[in-house]
Amino acid sequence: MTDARTEILRRIRAAAVPPAAAPPRHYLRHAPGLDEDDRPAVLALFAERLAEYGATVLRADDAGPAVAEALGSARTAVVPAGLPEQWTAHWDGETRTDRPPLTHAQLDATDAVLTTCAAAVAESGTLILDGGPGQGRRAATLLPDLHVCVVRAAQVHSALPGALAGLDPARPLTFVSGPSATADIEMIRVKGVHGPRRLAVVLLP
Repeated sequence: MTDARTEILRRIRAAAVPPAAAPPRHYLRHAPGLDEDDRPAVLALFAERLAEYGATVLRADDAGPAVAEALGSARTAVVPAGLPEQWTAHWDGETRTDRPPLTHAQLDATDAVLTTCAAAVAESGTLILDGGPGQGRRAATLLPDLHVCVVRAAQVHSALPGALAGLDPARPLTFVSGPSATADIEMIRVKGVHGPRRLAVVLLP
């Protein structure tokens, strides 16, 4: 005699069949109709998508003057460790380090944050940050009103699969697609609810 539970489990095991082999999945690793090696087209799409979101895009050979233009009238900016010092050499504002970590109130009172990124996606106009050198903490990129991100052309992939291939999934990944915005029940667009109200991208060769 066996109890009901044991009998049920025995029948389940007897009825179980080996799982079928997973079918092969041949996902596109690039944006449809776009050659990953056609860098001018990839970068043009990236800039176009960012502009559609309402972000400012500055294409430049030298980061310094472009960063100063992007920061504009901002008086203070958080500058994460690992960011090249020359990137702020043309800007007259006050840079603030995040070591020791600034409080949320201090970050909220800071006008801007300047970072780089780990990768970017042209198809969706997305920046991907993983907290690495020059990127800082997630909180530091969410609370200031303006986020200026410096992106090198080699970091821009046409589609998400290509970008993900070079990322460490164990790191704290943040995906940024345009300035923060949402809409209420009446579909009135409100900026700055979940992050910076303004986003500026400096795109380097």
